[in-house]
Amino acid sequence: MTTVGGLSDGAPVSRAAVLEARYRDRLPATLDELTGPGSGTVQLPLHVAWSGQTAFNLDLPKACMHMYRIVLAEGQRGDVAAYLNRDLLLGQWPVLRNLVSRTVRRVWESAFPELSERQPATP
Repeated sequence: MTTVGGLSDGAPVSRAAVLEARYRDRLPATLDELTGPGSGTVQLPLHVAWSGQTAFNLDLPKACMHMYRIVLAEGQRGDVAAYLNRDLLLGQWPVLRNLVSRTVRRVWESAFPELSERQPATP
């Protein structure tokens, strides 16, 4: 029996497990690998932003979050490193975490505890 992305090829696998494995495979080793631009306009390639807007002004918070949401959901490992910026991700995460899927949020927060540490305490 072989494994791909941590999943064995012989056992039934849930959709959630497949998605988690897919997103885990796209993670950088550390957040320091996120060396994307910190400002200005970014043009995403069509394999990442395949459905709609492709240019994003990172100086506009909503546009920046929209781009980050797309890259987190659709980008491959190289895209994640090239287009995301560590400081912007950390700064936006408290809001951005509510805009991405639960699976993306869970994978990123489990891999990088510093993301979940930035959350306000729950009453």
